[in-house]
Amino acid sequence: MSNHRLQVHTPQGASGSVFVGADDYHFRYGDDAPEHSAISLLMPVRAEDYRRRDLHPIFQMNLPEGYVLEQLKNRLAKTVKVDPMLLLALSGSSAPIGRVFVSSPQVNQLIKHNSPPSRGENLDEILAWDGTEDLFTCLVDRYILRAGISGVQPKVLVPEAAEHKFTSKTNDLIIKSGRDEFPGLAINEYLCMSVAKDAGIPVPPFYLSQNHKLFIMRRFDRDEYLNPLGFEDMATLMGLSAEQKYSKSYAMIAKAVRLYCAIEHQRSSLEQLFDSVALSCIVGNGDAHLKNFGLLYSDPIRHDARLAPAYDIANTTAYIPEDALALDLAGNRSFFASRLGILEFARTCEIEKPEERIQALLQTLESVLKREDDYCRQAPNVAQAIRKSAQDYQRSFGG
Repeated sequence: MSNHRLQVHTPQGASGSVFVGADDYHFRYGDDAPEHSAISLLMPVRAEDYRRRDLHPIFQMNLPEGYVLEQLKNRLAKTVKVDPMLLLALSGSSAPIGRVFVSSPQVNQLIKHNSPPSRGENLDEILAWDGTEDLFTCLVDRYILRAGISGVQPKVLVPEAAEHKFTSKTNDLIIKSGRDEFPGLAINEYLCMSVAKDAGIPVPPFYLSQNHKLFIMRRFDRDEYLNPLGFEDMATLMGLSAEQKYSKSYAMIAKAVRLYCAIEHQRSSLEQLFDSVALSCIVGNGDAHLKNFGLLYSDPIRHDARLAPAYDIANTTAYIPEDALALDLAGNRSFFASRLGILEFARTCEIEKPEERIQALLQTLESVLKREDDYCRQAPNVAQAIRKSAQDYQRSFGG
């Protein structure tokens, strides 16, 4: 695939093409590309090529990682070379997160021959899965060539069966599965996301399968008519590769919010960012890295960007007891030091009465754990780790 030119377009029109040069990757806008077909807030339409030694961040954003990448290699290695350009063509071909689509006739043929057409999956049937068959493995096998979502955790982007036959648009589902080394991971994320939801932090609709093995979330990058919205994670907005997702700091995310969010959305986005980071500290989420925060917008020239809903919140200390924060918080990554760091971060975000916001998060956490006591009993390692992480915050901010 490295020698092929991939065509790039957005809902606003054809954008251009991406290809590999002698020493680097090029993206070139078409001669008649309209301004609103820009593929990134960092890459406005211009005549000169955008060149990088590695793939441009906006194209790296959805590349598969971890489990899904390994499964793709197993599926395709005997027939094609699995390189970044092939992964880009696959991840950008059908339903990538965001509004940037990538197409290639060769890859379209590959998908056609290796992935039979599907009418989509029924959410109720997925939720009712009883575990007698390995549903997640079946879904990965069926939809792996639609790999339009990144992340190390096993996950797959699945089209939901359309309720009405007159539309081809679907509100896709992101389905996540824990591996054996991460017991209770689906319950873990369900509990933490429930705290976020009850605390008033914007989150996508999410569900837990009845056998508690799958965490399902609706995608959040579509408008009410299921049209694609622009989405860029913070690594992309900082011009960083996916491997640099643990660099920088939470303060740099706040800076990006101020730089790119519309004036009318800055205050609410900074408050949401503060609450999300504080919640990650409270529940012991050591994986709140740059790719787990992002912005949503309609198109790059409308200047209406806002912080995307919270996603990927889960306790990590249940599996890595000595885990630390994913990013620097006021000069430190220690969960212990985060009690002081979060107050400095509040000043960075210009948050009024941060102690009250933290107390509200703690009260919500207690309420959720009490309400979901059955889940806590089924994943005692998770519930214990969350409570242990929250104890320090209770002592400091419990009121």
